[in-house]
Parts: sequence; C-alpha cells; structure tokens
Amino acid sequence: MDSTTERLRDICLRLPEATERLSHGSPAFFVRDKRQFVMLWPDGHHDHDFPHLWCAAPPGAQAELIAADPARFFRPPYVGHRGWLGVRLDRDPDWSEMAELCTDAFRAVAPKSLLTRLDQAGA
Repeated sequence: MDSTTERLRDICLRLPEATERLSHGSPAFFVRDKRQFVMLWPDGHHDHDFPHLWCAAPPGAQAELIAADPARFFRPPYVGHRGWLGVRLDRDPDWSEMAELCTDAFRAVAPKSLLTRLDQAGA
C-alpha cells in the first residue's frame, strides 16, 4: 500500500470502533463495521482519474468547501446528493486537515455513545 493509504488508515482507525474493509475494491472505513464514513480511491474512480477520497460531511460543509476551493474539493457521484464531500489527494494534502475531515465524517455517522468516547479521548 502507498503512503497515502497508510496515512489515511492511521487517521481513520484511531477513531473509536472504526473498522476497515474493501468496498468496490477500495479501502473503506466504517463505524462498528456498519456505517461507512470514508472511502478511498487511491487510483481514481470514474471521471476523477486522480487519487481522492469521499467522506461524510456535516450539513452545509460540502457546498462551503467546494465554493472555497473547487480545485481540491468536489461533489462525488453516488453519495454527493447526501452531502458527502470529495477531496483530491494528488496535491500534497495537508494531513492535519485530512484528519479533521475524517473526524468530521466519523461524527456525521457515529452514534452518540462513540462521540462521547471521542470527546473524552480529547480528539
């Protein structure tokens, strides 16, 4: 696996009860192996032939981030209508920002009990 995949895995699997499995042939991260919160496309997918991820996002974040930086953020197919965010990974990503986006994605789908654990851990 490349360093992008490893870095993303390290970020996502530090979250409470986060799991990883392949989905559509690519690494995907789930809360309690049920609700997906991040999907990695290391080789691109469909019209986006660059490494990127899709992540759940809080209400309004997708539109705000795309408007602020359309060169890095996009509305992904299939899940974009639900507010998910596409993030390019081929432009020297800021890994602190990636950690924040993945944590926000986790928060968007995780149950309250896991959010409490996350907050207690100081994340």
